[in-house]
Amino acid sequence: MSTMHSPFTLAATTDFMKAFVPLVAVMCLSGCISDQPKTTAPAVPLAYPGTAKIDHVDDYHGTKVADPYRWLEDDYAPDTKAWVQAQNKVTFAYLEKIPARERIKNRLTELWNYERYGVPFRDGGRYFITRNDGLQNQSVLYTMKNLEEVPAMLLDPNTFSADGTIALAGHSVTEDGSLLAYGTSTAGSDWEDWKVRNINSGKDLADEIKWVKTSLASWTKDGKGFFYSRYDEPAATNKFKGVNYFHKLYYHRLGTPQSEDVLVYHRPDQKEWGFFGAVTDDGRYLAMTVWHGTDTRNRFFYKDLESPNNPVVELLNDFDADYTFIDNVDSTFYFRTDLDAPRGRLIAIDIKNPSRANWREVVPQGPDRLRGASLVNHQFIATYLKDAHSQVKIYDLTGSLVRTVQLPGIGSVTGFGGKRHETETFYAFTSFTRPTTIYRYDLRTGTSAVFREPKVKFNPEDFESRQVFYTSKDGTRVPMFIVSKRGLKLNGANPLCLYGYGGFDISLTPSFSVSTLAWLEMGGVYAQPNLRGGGEYGKEWHQAGTKLKKQNVFDDFIAAAEWLIANQYTSSEKLAIAGGSNGGLLVGACMTQRPDLFRVALPAVGVMDMLRFHKFTRGWAWTSDYGSPDSPEEFKALYTYSPLHNLKPGTKYPSTLVTTADHDDRVVPAHSFKFAAALQAAHSGESPVLIRIETKAGHGAGKPTSKIIEEAADRWAFAVQELGMDQRAKTLRERDDDLH
Repeated sequence: MSTMHSPFTLAATTDFMKAFVPLVAVMCLSGCISDQPKTTAPAVPLAYPGTAKIDHVDDYHGTKVADPYRWLEDDYAPDTKAWVQAQNKVTFAYLEKIPARERIKNRLTELWNYERYGVPFRDGGRYFITRNDGLQNQSVLYTMKNLEEVPAMLLDPNTFSADGTIALAGHSVTEDGSLLAYGTSTAGSDWEDWKVRNINSGKDLADEIKWVKTSLASWTKDGKGFFYSRYDEPAATNKFKGVNYFHKLYYHRLGTPQSEDVLVYHRPDQKEWGFFGAVTDDGRYLAMTVWHGTDTRNRFFYKDLESPNNPVVELLNDFDADYTFIDNVDSTFYFRTDLDAPRGRLIAIDIKNPSRANWREVVPQGPDRLRGASLVNHQFIATYLKDAHSQVKIYDLTGSLVRTVQLPGIGSVTGFGGKRHETETFYAFTSFTRPTTIYRYDLRTGTSAVFREPKVKFNPEDFESRQVFYTSKDGTRVPMFIVSKRGLKLNGANPLCLYGYGGFDISLTPSFSVSTLAWLEMGGVYAQPNLRGGGEYGKEWHQAGTKLKKQNVFDDFIAAAEWLIANQYTSSEKLAIAGGSNGGLLVGACMTQRPDLFRVALPAVGVMDMLRFHKFTRGWAWTSDYGSPDSPEEFKALYTYSPLHNLKPGTKYPSTLVTTADHDDRVVPAHSFKFAAALQAAHSGESPVLIRIETKAGHGAGKPTSKIIEEAADRWAFAVQELGMDQRAKTLRERDDDLH
């Protein structure tokens, strides 16, 4: 199976309905540490651009709510464009004067310059792998006939645009290995264009598919065409903010125009349903996952491809659980489900006898969260989460345990894909102090071997990761990872970056970041709590942070900060909080609820207007987690914590750098625009509250390396300035030399 978009971030996984991963973690990078805190407020308060207010009031179930910055939602309007330019002028003028900014950028560039690989896959008698030489804006797709052969470049997205803002969004290979369907995304948009390349010649065919979203291409076994899903073409002025309804599943036959594509399935009576079609490995069936927004529950239909006239069969249409399709063996379909198993189990359904009485449990629910499974070598490879780190187990088709895969340590894995008959698979392993390493796994012998290992200039033994458990406001036990240099002194004076997400069944697990590495090199501390709303412990943990219980997420995050302060890891004056997307909402809610607790706030592409999030693109899909403002009861809960609506005039808020992008068509930039304008109006302190608006970029997926480094340098320079770091200490470069 393949990729699905969450409301917040893009990632590929074999667990289709759970491919809602957060924006790449905003890892804190700061400057050198001072023994004594110092004020960094500018001598003269910043003069923010004037933001006009309009007299606009909405009535929500009898509650009148003013929306004076509603005009900023029109990102095409000249007034909005002028406001963006004015805000960026103030922000960049401030950032450019920070002494540490240039050396932070240089160090980030130095660290980012290491060779990285994606997880290989095999199709049509070939291997395919992505590689980035270090500072390339986009990773390049290579192919090879065997693992010993020098990879040949197949597709280089860096040639698609001069500035690297066109990214590879997905790819699919025919059964015979002759053709590659590939999607591209421009300037970070979720909209994708798909083309077809002849693998042998490296030339593109004339076929072109547009307005694709929340889909990949899935070839028929004969390679004559592929299935994909799309929305109707939007109006030009609504391309990035118009609401997306009525998803449709099509079949495209090679050599024909898109206008002649066959509409396979749609539901005019269900505007919010979405369809993902994937041809099974045996080529017999079109497996159709029918999703409804970001709800973890789904439907599952299928179509027998032996005849084009065969109807779509509604196999699972009760919308009562998650049914993630794994594979089929003849008429037996295998699923990962949380039906009667909040932590997940594997079941088998014979489509010839599909009544529930005939369903068979293959692998029962265990003590840990079953995140997903694949079927390779006629065995199930099941990936679990145990206290937010990965475990992998292998079962035979009867559900008997074959072995537990020995991983290199406590960390996170992705991969383990392949076809049923193959005897090898590949996976990636990473941890906070270990760069992502690619392994080849032999399913016959149960042995792993390093396939590609990056070389980053640092000594992982200089750092340590630990997991602690703290108690939230209501007594819930919450895990948290803490990473630092060895021998950390618990004196309350350590600068600390607290990063969180807490939503959409997404799990925050250990992962490597070069930005975090630079922070750790200087003695900084990084903390990552596993908040409710995430998927670390299954359905119940997720649901405990949704809708009317969303405040639990913020309470968990605030409790993490208080625990870190009480245990002398840091202090309020040395504490920065960060999060992206749903994590941006987290930062916005916590800084408005407890402005006294944090020194710096870094909300990125956040959902800040909880009364209008459902009015744009696919924001309606997030009501499964947030609830809907159209419900009186859920409106009350949303209004209570909505960051935009809980700013109080005359309050001293943390130093804040809001970041967003003009092409974000998932969390539209109006969220950040309105929040920044309201924050500047309400803030009574001298510390800066700024907004940085990236151009030719979107929500985060596919962002070129150059823009990632620029934004990271600006964000961390801001943190350096506002946390009062000592600029007289050694430079980042000198400290790196000391390490080596």
